[in-house]
Amino acid sequence: MSANTSKSGMSRRSFLKGGAALGVFPAPQVLAQSSEPFRVGFLTVLTGPLAAGGKQQEEGAALFLKERNGMIGGRKVELITQDTTGNPALAKTKLQELVERHRVAVSIGPLATNEAIAMDGYVRDTKVPLITTTSAATVDLKSHAVNPWVLHAFGTAPQVTYPLGDYAAKTLGFKKIAVVAEDFTYGHEGAGGFQLGFEGAGGKIVQKLWPPLNAPEYAPYLAAIKSDVDAIYMGFAGSNPLRFLKQFSEFGLKGKVAVLGNTTSTDEGILRVMGDEGVGVITGGWYAAGLDTTDNKKFVAGINEAYKHDPGFYTAGPYTALLIIEEALKTTGGKTDAAAFLKAMQDVRLTHGPIGPVRLDEYGTPVLDIHIRKVARVDGKLTNTIIMTYPRVSQFWIFDPKQFIQQPVFSRDYPPSKFLE
Repeated sequence: MSANTSKSGMSRRSFLKGGAALGVFPAPQVLAQSSEPFRVGFLTVLTGPLAAGGKQQEEGAALFLKERNGMIGGRKVELITQDTTGNPALAKTKLQELVERHRVAVSIGPLATNEAIAMDGYVRDTKVPLITTTSAATVDLKSHAVNPWVLHAFGTAPQVTYPLGDYAAKTLGFKKIAVVAEDFTYGHEGAGGFQLGFEGAGGKIVQKLWPPLNAPEYAPYLAAIKSDVDAIYMGFAGSNPLRFLKQFSEFGLKGKVAVLGNTTSTDEGILRVMGDEGVGVITGGWYAAGLDTTDNKKFVAGINEAYKHDPGFYTAGPYTALLIIEEALKTTGGKTDAAAFLKAMQDVRLTHGPIGPVRLDEYGTPVLDIHIRKVARVDGKLTNTIIMTYPRVSQFWIFDPKQFIQQPVFSRDYPPSKFLE
Protein backbone atom coordinates (compact mmCIF):
# COMPACT_ATOMS: atom_id res chain seq x y z
CA MET A 1 0.00 0.00 0.00
CA SER A 2 0.58 0.58 2.29
CA ALA A 3 3.40 7.17 -3.30
CA ASN A 4 3.49 9.66 -8.61
CA THR A 5 2.53 9.64 -12.62
CA SER A 6 1.20 11.51 -15.76
CA LYS A 7 2.02 14.11 -18.37
CA SER A 8 4.46 12.91 -21.01
CA GLY A 9 3.88 15.46 -23.70
CA MET A 10 0.13 15.11 -23.62
CA SER A 11 -2.57 17.15 -21.97
CA ARG A 12 -2.77 16.24 -18.29
CA ARG A 13 -6.50 16.84 -18.43
CA SER A 14 -7.05 14.38 -21.24
CA PHE A 15 -4.92 11.75 -19.50
CA LEU A 16 -6.49 12.13 -16.10
CA LYS A 17 -10.11 12.36 -17.09
CA GLY A 18 -11.84 9.31 -15.65
CA GLY A 19 -13.25 7.10 -18.33
CA ALA A 20 -11.58 9.01 -21.18
CA ALA A 21 -9.89 6.79 -23.73
CA LEU A 22 -6.29 7.72 -24.38
CA GLY A 23 -4.64 6.95 -27.69
CA VAL A 24 -1.07 8.17 -27.45
CA PHE A 25 0.75 9.27 -30.59
CA PRO A 26 -0.30 6.46 -32.96
CA ALA A 27 2.09 5.70 -35.80
CA PRO A 28 -0.06 5.55 -38.98
CA GLN A 29 1.97 2.91 -40.76
CA VAL A 30 1.76 0.55 -37.77
CA LEU A 31 -1.86 1.34 -36.98
CA ALA A 32 -2.80 0.06 -40.40
CA GLN A 33 -1.81 -3.43 -39.30
CA SER A 34 -4.78 -3.58 -36.93
CA SER A 35 -8.01 -1.64 -37.23
CA GLU A 36 -9.15 -2.59 -33.74
CA PRO A 37 -7.56 -0.55 -30.91
CA PHE A 38 -6.23 -2.38 -27.89
CA ARG A 39 -8.20 -1.14 -24.90
CA VAL A 40 -6.52 -1.27 -21.49
CA GLY A 41 -8.32 -0.28 -18.31
CA PHE A 42 -6.29 1.71 -15.78
CA LEU A 43 -7.55 1.93 -12.20
CA THR A 44 -5.72 4.34 -9.93
CA VAL A 45 -6.29 6.94 -7.21
CA LEU A 46 -6.45 10.58 -8.30
CA THR A 47 -8.07 12.06 -5.18
CA GLY A 48 -7.68 11.51 -1.42
CA PRO A 49 -4.71 10.59 0.80
CA LEU A 50 -3.36 8.02 -1.69
CA ALA A 51 -3.43 10.34 -4.71
CA ALA A 52 0.32 10.97 -4.68
CA GLY A 53 0.83 7.29 -5.50
CA GLY A 54 -1.78 7.51 -8.23
CA LYS A 55 0.05 10.38 -9.90
CA GLN A 56 3.23 8.29 -9.97
CA GLN A 57 1.33 5.38 -11.47
CA GLU A 58 0.10 7.63 -14.27
CA GLU A 59 3.63 8.78 -15.02
CA GLY A 60 4.85 5.20 -15.36
CA ALA A 61 2.07 4.28 -17.79
CA ALA A 62 2.53 7.48 -19.80
CA LEU A 63 6.29 6.93 -20.18
CA PHE A 64 5.77 3.38 -21.40
CA LEU A 65 3.32 4.48 -24.10
CA LYS A 66 5.37 7.51 -25.09
CA GLU A 67 8.41 5.30 -25.68
CA ARG A 68 6.30 3.16 -28.05
CA ASN A 69 4.36 5.92 -29.79
CA GLY A 70 1.16 4.63 -28.20
CA MET A 71 1.46 1.15 -29.72
CA ILE A 72 1.75 -2.31 -28.21
CA GLY A 73 2.12 -5.41 -30.38
CA GLY A 74 1.31 -3.46 -33.54
CA ARG A 75 -1.95 -2.11 -32.11
CA LYS A 76 -2.96 1.37 -31.08
CA VAL A 77 -3.50 1.54 -27.31
CA GLU A 78 -6.46 3.21 -25.67
CA LEU A 79 -5.63 3.55 -21.98
CA ILE A 80 -8.90 4.22 -20.17
CA THR A 81 -8.31 5.77 -16.77
CA GLN A 82 -10.65 5.54 -13.78
CA ASP A 83 -10.30 7.26 -10.39
CA THR A 84 -11.15 4.81 -7.60
CA THR A 85 -10.43 7.38 -4.82
CA GLY A 86 -9.02 4.48 -2.78
CA ASN A 87 -12.56 3.24 -2.07
CA PRO A 88 -12.98 -0.54 -2.50
CA ALA A 89 -16.67 -0.40 -3.45
CA LEU A 90 -16.08 2.37 -5.98
CA ALA A 91 -13.06 0.53 -7.37
CA LYS A 92 -15.25 -2.46 -8.17
CA THR A 93 -17.83 -0.20 -9.83
CA LYS A 94 -15.13 1.46 -11.94
CA LEU A 95 -13.82 -1.95 -13.03
CA GLN A 96 -17.35 -2.96 -14.07
CA GLU A 97 -17.53 0.19 -16.19
CA LEU A 98 -14.24 -0.62 -17.87
CA VAL A 99 -15.31 -4.17 -18.69
CA GLU A 100 -18.98 -3.65 -19.57
CA ARG A 101 -18.96 -0.20 -21.14
CA HIS A 102 -15.47 0.16 -22.58
CA ARG A 103 -14.89 -3.55 -23.35
CA VAL A 104 -11.27 -3.55 -22.22
CA ALA A 105 -9.17 -6.64 -22.94
CA VAL A 106 -7.21 -6.30 -19.69
CA SER A 107 -7.03 -3.87 -16.76
CA ILE A 108 -4.10 -2.71 -14.67
CA GLY A 109 -4.37 -1.44 -11.11
CA PRO A 110 -5.74 -0.60 -8.61
CA LEU A 111 -3.48 1.19 -6.14
CA ALA A 112 -4.60 -0.18 -2.77
CA THR A 113 -4.67 -3.81 -1.65
CA ASN A 114 -8.19 -3.60 -0.20
CA GLU A 115 -9.45 -2.32 -3.55
CA ALA A 116 -7.97 -5.34 -5.33
CA ILE A 117 -9.67 -7.68 -2.86
CA ALA A 118 -13.04 -6.04 -3.56
CA MET A 119 -12.61 -6.73 -7.28
CA ASP A 120 -11.66 -10.37 -6.97
CA GLY A 121 -15.08 -11.97 -7.39
CA TYR A 122 -16.00 -9.78 -10.36
CA VAL A 123 -12.72 -10.59 -12.14
CA ARG A 124 -13.28 -14.27 -11.45
CA ASP A 125 -16.79 -14.10 -12.94
CA THR A 126 -16.02 -12.03 -16.05
CA LYS A 127 -12.63 -13.61 -16.83
CA VAL A 128 -11.19 -10.29 -17.99
CA PRO A 129 -7.58 -10.29 -16.69
CA LEU A 130 -6.42 -7.82 -14.05
CA ILE A 131 -2.74 -7.07 -13.44
CA THR A 132 -2.38 -5.43 -10.05
CA THR A 133 0.20 -2.66 -9.85
CA THR A 134 0.73 -2.40 -6.14
CA SER A 135 1.47 -4.92 -3.42
CA ALA A 136 -0.63 -8.03 -3.86
CA ALA A 137 -2.75 -9.28 -1.00
CA THR A 138 -1.81 -12.62 0.51
CA VAL A 139 -5.43 -12.77 1.62
CA ASP A 140 -6.16 -13.74 -2.00
CA LEU A 141 -4.50 -17.07 -1.34
CA LYS A 142 -5.66 -17.60 2.21
CA SER A 143 -9.39 -16.93 1.88
CA HIS A 144 -10.18 -18.83 -1.31
CA ALA A 145 -8.68 -20.60 -4.30
CA VAL A 146 -6.22 -18.53 -6.31
CA ASN A 147 -7.84 -16.41 -9.00
CA PRO A 148 -6.07 -17.28 -12.27
CA TRP A 149 -7.36 -14.07 -13.88
CA VAL A 150 -5.46 -11.86 -11.41
CA LEU A 151 -1.73 -11.39 -12.02
CA HIS A 152 0.66 -9.24 -10.07
CA ALA A 153 3.28 -6.81 -11.34
CA PHE A 154 4.69 -6.61 -7.82
CA GLY A 155 4.83 -8.99 -4.91
CA THR A 156 2.86 -9.03 -1.67
CA ALA A 157 3.21 -6.51 1.14
CA PRO A 158 4.86 -9.05 3.50
CA GLN A 159 7.15 -10.25 0.69
CA VAL A 160 9.02 -6.97 1.24
CA THR A 161 8.90 -6.94 5.03
CA TYR A 162 9.97 -10.55 5.73
CA PRO A 163 13.54 -9.71 4.65
CA LEU A 164 13.41 -6.36 6.43
CA GLY A 165 12.54 -8.10 9.70
CA ASP A 166 15.28 -10.66 9.12
CA TYR A 167 17.78 -7.86 8.44
CA ALA A 168 16.71 -5.95 11.57
CA ALA A 169 17.45 -8.94 13.79
CA LYS A 170 20.45 -10.54 12.10
CA THR A 171 22.36 -7.55 10.73
CA LEU A 172 21.27 -4.64 12.92
CA GLY A 173 21.06 -6.77 16.05
CA PHE A 174 17.77 -5.29 17.23
CA LYS A 175 15.99 -7.21 19.99
CA LYS A 176 12.78 -5.30 20.69
CA ILE A 177 10.65 -3.38 18.19
CA ALA A 178 7.30 -1.58 18.32
CA VAL A 179 4.94 -1.65 15.32
CA VAL A 180 3.07 1.51 14.26
CA ALA A 181 1.06 0.69 11.12
CA GLU A 182 -2.14 1.87 9.47
CA ASP A 183 -5.24 -0.07 10.38
CA PHE A 184 -6.20 -1.53 7.00
CA THR A 185 -5.20 -4.50 4.86
CA TYR A 186 -1.89 -3.12 3.58
CA GLY A 187 -0.84 -2.05 7.05
CA HIS A 188 -1.75 -5.41 8.58
CA GLU A 189 0.05 -7.41 5.90
CA GLY A 190 3.28 -5.42 5.97
CA ALA A 191 3.40 -5.49 9.76
CA GLY A 192 2.61 -9.21 9.81
CA GLY A 193 5.42 -10.01 7.41
CA PHE A 194 7.85 -7.91 9.42
CA GLN A 195 6.83 -9.67 12.62
CA LEU A 196 7.33 -13.13 11.12
CA GLY A 197 10.71 -12.16 9.68
CA PHE A 198 11.91 -10.42 12.84
CA GLU A 199 10.69 -12.95 15.37
CA GLY A 200 11.80 -15.81 13.14
CA ALA A 201 15.33 -14.40 13.41
CA GLY A 202 15.19 -14.07 17.21
CA GLY A 203 13.65 -10.62 17.79
CA LYS A 204 10.50 -9.64 19.70
CA ILE A 205 7.60 -7.38 18.73
CA VAL A 206 6.69 -5.87 22.08
CA GLN A 207 4.03 -3.34 21.02
CA LYS A 208 1.48 -2.80 18.23
CA LEU A 209 -0.24 0.52 17.51
CA TRP A 210 -2.84 0.92 14.73
CA PRO A 211 -3.65 4.50 13.63
CA PRO A 212 -6.43 4.78 11.02
CA LEU A 213 -5.57 5.67 7.44
CA ASN A 214 -7.07 9.16 7.88
CA ALA A 215 -5.63 9.87 11.36
CA PRO A 216 -5.54 13.67 11.81
CA GLU A 217 -2.39 13.46 13.93
CA TYR A 218 -0.09 10.85 15.43
CA ALA A 219 0.71 12.40 18.82
CA PRO A 220 -1.32 9.83 20.82
CA TYR A 221 0.55 6.98 19.14
CA LEU A 222 3.96 8.62 19.45
CA ALA A 223 3.37 9.26 23.14
CA ALA A 224 2.53 5.58 23.63
CA ILE A 225 5.75 4.17 22.07
CA LYS A 226 7.72 2.27 24.68
CA SER A 227 10.95 3.98 25.70
CA ASP A 228 13.11 0.86 25.71
CA VAL A 229 12.56 -0.40 22.15
CA ASP A 230 15.48 -0.54 19.73
CA ALA A 231 13.35 0.65 16.82
CA ILE A 232 9.87 1.10 15.46
CA TYR A 233 8.47 -0.47 12.31
CA MET A 234 6.27 2.07 10.49
CA GLY A 235 3.68 0.91 7.97
CA PHE A 236 2.22 3.90 6.11
CA ALA A 237 1.13 4.74 2.58
CA GLY A 238 0.40 7.80 0.43
CA SER A 239 1.36 11.12 2.04
CA ASN A 240 1.07 9.75 5.57
CA PRO A 241 4.75 8.66 5.94
CA LEU A 242 5.76 12.31 5.60
CA ARG A 243 3.27 13.42 8.25
CA PHE A 244 4.28 10.63 10.61
CA LEU A 245 8.04 11.19 10.29
CA LYS A 246 7.68 14.96 10.75
CA GLN A 247 5.68 14.45 13.94
CA PHE A 248 8.09 11.69 15.05
CA SER A 249 10.95 14.19 14.74
CA GLU A 250 9.02 17.03 16.41
CA PHE A 251 8.18 14.68 19.25
CA GLY A 252 11.92 14.34 19.98
CA LEU A 253 12.19 10.67 19.03
CA LYS A 254 14.50 11.04 16.03
CA GLY A 255 17.97 9.84 16.96
CA LYS A 256 16.67 8.03 20.03
CA VAL A 257 14.72 5.28 18.26
CA ALA A 258 15.64 3.78 14.89
CA VAL A 259 12.95 3.71 12.19
CA LEU A 260 12.28 0.82 9.80
CA GLY A 261 9.47 0.86 7.27
CA ASN A 262 7.57 -0.71 4.40
CA THR A 263 8.41 0.24 0.81
CA THR A 264 5.91 3.12 0.68
CA SER A 265 7.37 4.75 3.81
CA THR A 266 10.21 6.30 1.82
CA ASP A 267 9.10 5.85 -1.76
CA GLU A 268 10.79 8.35 -4.08
CA GLY A 269 7.49 10.13 -4.58
CA ILE A 270 7.34 11.12 -0.93
CA LEU A 271 11.11 11.43 -0.42
CA ARG A 272 11.31 14.48 -2.63
CA VAL A 273 9.16 16.48 -0.21
CA MET A 274 10.84 15.16 2.96
CA GLY A 275 13.54 16.89 4.93
CA ASP A 276 15.97 15.63 7.52
CA GLU A 277 13.20 13.64 9.20
CA GLY A 278 13.67 11.04 6.46
CA VAL A 279 17.43 10.62 6.79
CA GLY A 280 18.47 7.24 8.18
CA VAL A 281 15.13 5.47 7.73
CA ILE A 282 15.65 1.87 6.60
CA THR A 283 13.05 0.21 4.39
CA GLY A 284 12.54 -2.84 2.19
CA GLY A 285 11.47 -2.56 -1.42
CA TRP A 286 11.28 -4.15 -4.87
CA TYR A 287 12.47 -0.93 -6.42
CA ALA A 288 14.71 2.08 -5.87
CA ALA A 289 15.60 4.78 -8.37
CA GLY A 290 19.24 4.10 -7.58
CA LEU A 291 19.20 0.52 -8.89
CA ASP A 292 22.34 0.26 -11.00
CA THR A 293 21.05 -1.44 -14.16
CA THR A 294 20.94 -0.24 -17.75
CA ASP A 295 17.17 -0.60 -18.00
CA ASN A 296 16.53 1.25 -14.75
CA LYS A 297 18.88 4.09 -15.69
CA LYS A 298 16.91 4.53 -18.92
CA PHE A 299 13.63 4.44 -16.97
CA VAL A 300 14.87 7.02 -14.46
CA ALA A 301 16.18 9.26 -17.23
CA GLY A 302 12.79 9.15 -18.97
CA ILE A 303 10.91 10.14 -15.83
CA ASN A 304 13.52 12.79 -14.98
CA GLU A 305 13.16 14.36 -18.42
CA ALA A 306 9.37 14.36 -18.40
CA TYR A 307 8.64 15.22 -14.76
CA LYS A 308 11.88 16.55 -13.25
CA HIS A 309 11.95 14.03 -10.41
CA ASP A 310 12.88 10.40 -9.73
CA PRO A 311 10.43 7.52 -10.20
CA GLY A 312 9.37 5.36 -7.30
CA PHE A 313 7.82 1.94 -6.90
CA TYR A 314 4.36 3.26 -7.81
CA THR A 315 5.82 4.54 -11.09
CA ALA A 316 7.40 1.20 -11.89
CA GLY A 317 4.16 -0.74 -11.30
CA PRO A 318 2.10 0.16 -14.40
CA TYR A 319 5.28 0.22 -16.50
CA THR A 320 6.01 -3.38 -15.45
CA ALA A 321 2.38 -4.43 -15.99
CA LEU A 322 2.48 -3.03 -19.51
CA LEU A 323 5.78 -4.86 -20.13
CA ILE A 324 4.02 -8.11 -19.20
CA ILE A 325 1.16 -7.30 -21.57
CA GLU A 326 3.58 -6.38 -24.35
CA GLU A 327 5.52 -9.62 -24.05
CA ALA A 328 2.29 -11.64 -23.98
CA LEU A 329 1.03 -9.95 -27.15
CA LYS A 330 4.27 -10.92 -28.89
CA THR A 331 3.42 -14.53 -28.09
CA THR A 332 -0.20 -14.29 -29.28
CA GLY A 333 0.57 -12.23 -32.35
CA GLY A 334 -1.42 -9.30 -30.98
CA LYS A 335 -4.54 -11.34 -30.29
CA THR A 336 -6.37 -11.18 -26.97
CA ASP A 337 -8.48 -14.35 -27.01
CA ALA A 338 -9.13 -14.80 -23.30
CA ALA A 339 -7.52 -18.16 -22.49
CA ALA A 340 -4.51 -17.82 -24.81
CA PHE A 341 -3.83 -14.22 -23.75
CA LEU A 342 -4.03 -15.14 -20.06
CA LYS A 343 -1.64 -18.07 -20.48
CA ALA A 344 0.78 -15.90 -22.41
CA MET A 345 0.84 -13.35 -19.57
CA GLN A 346 1.25 -16.07 -16.95
CA ASP A 347 4.22 -17.49 -18.88
CA VAL A 348 6.06 -14.17 -19.29
CA ARG A 349 9.62 -14.14 -17.97
CA LEU A 350 10.79 -10.53 -17.92
CA THR A 351 14.52 -10.12 -18.34
CA HIS A 352 14.29 -6.37 -18.82
CA GLY A 353 12.58 -3.43 -17.17
CA PRO A 354 13.21 -1.12 -14.22
CA ILE A 355 12.87 -3.70 -11.43
CA GLY A 356 15.01 -6.40 -13.01
CA PRO A 357 14.22 -10.05 -13.77
CA VAL A 358 10.66 -11.06 -12.89
CA ARG A 359 8.88 -14.39 -13.16
CA LEU A 360 5.45 -15.29 -11.87
CA ASP A 361 4.96 -18.20 -9.50
CA GLU A 362 2.11 -20.68 -9.90
CA TYR A 363 -0.17 -18.24 -8.05
CA GLY A 364 0.52 -15.34 -10.41
CA THR A 365 2.77 -13.46 -7.96
CA PRO A 366 6.33 -12.42 -8.88
CA VAL A 367 9.52 -13.89 -7.52
CA LEU A 368 11.97 -10.99 -7.41
CA ASP A 369 14.83 -9.32 -5.59
CA ILE A 370 14.07 -7.41 -2.38
CA HIS A 371 16.38 -4.52 -1.53
CA ILE A 372 17.14 -3.14 1.93
CA ARG A 373 17.36 0.62 1.48
CA LYS A 374 18.61 3.42 3.72
CA VAL A 375 17.71 7.07 3.16
CA ALA A 376 20.76 9.30 2.78
CA ARG A 377 21.57 12.62 1.16
CA VAL A 378 23.38 12.06 -2.13
CA ASP A 379 24.41 15.18 -4.05
CA GLY A 380 22.04 17.14 -1.83
CA LYS A 381 19.02 14.93 -2.62
CA LEU A 382 17.36 12.35 -0.37
CA THR A 383 17.99 8.93 -1.91
CA ASN A 384 17.13 5.32 -1.11
CA THR A 385 20.63 3.86 -1.07
CA ILE A 386 20.74 0.08 -1.40
CA ILE A 387 22.65 -1.52 1.48
CA MET A 388 21.73 -5.17 0.94
CA THR A 389 19.76 -7.31 -1.50
CA TYR A 390 17.88 -10.53 -0.79
CA PRO A 391 17.77 -12.29 -4.18
CA ARG A 392 14.78 -14.08 -5.70
CA VAL A 393 12.39 -13.75 -2.76
CA SER A 394 9.01 -15.44 -3.15
CA GLN A 395 5.78 -14.44 -1.46
CA PHE A 396 6.23 -17.42 0.89
CA TRP A 397 9.65 -16.35 2.22
CA ILE A 398 11.04 -19.47 3.96
CA PHE A 399 7.64 -21.06 4.59
CA ASP A 400 6.07 -24.07 2.94
CA PRO A 401 3.45 -22.73 0.48
CA LYS A 402 0.82 -25.38 1.27
CA GLN A 403 1.05 -24.73 5.02
CA PHE A 404 1.27 -20.96 4.56
CA ILE A 405 -1.98 -20.81 2.61
CA GLN A 406 -3.80 -22.62 5.42
CA GLN A 407 -2.89 -19.98 8.01
CA PRO A 408 -5.30 -17.14 8.94
CA VAL A 409 -5.20 -13.88 6.97
CA PHE A 410 -2.92 -11.13 8.29
CA SER A 411 -4.79 -8.84 10.66
CA ARG A 412 -4.43 -6.98 13.94
CA ASP A 413 -4.44 -10.38 15.64
CA TYR A 414 -2.43 -12.49 13.21
CA PRO A 415 0.40 -13.30 13.54
CA PRO A 416 -0.33 -13.75 17.25
CA SER A 417 1.49 -11.38 19.59
CA LYS A 418 3.64 -13.57 21.82
CA PHE A 419 5.89 -10.89 23.33
CA LEU A 420 3.71 -7.83 23.94
CA GLU A 421 4.66 -5.92 27.09
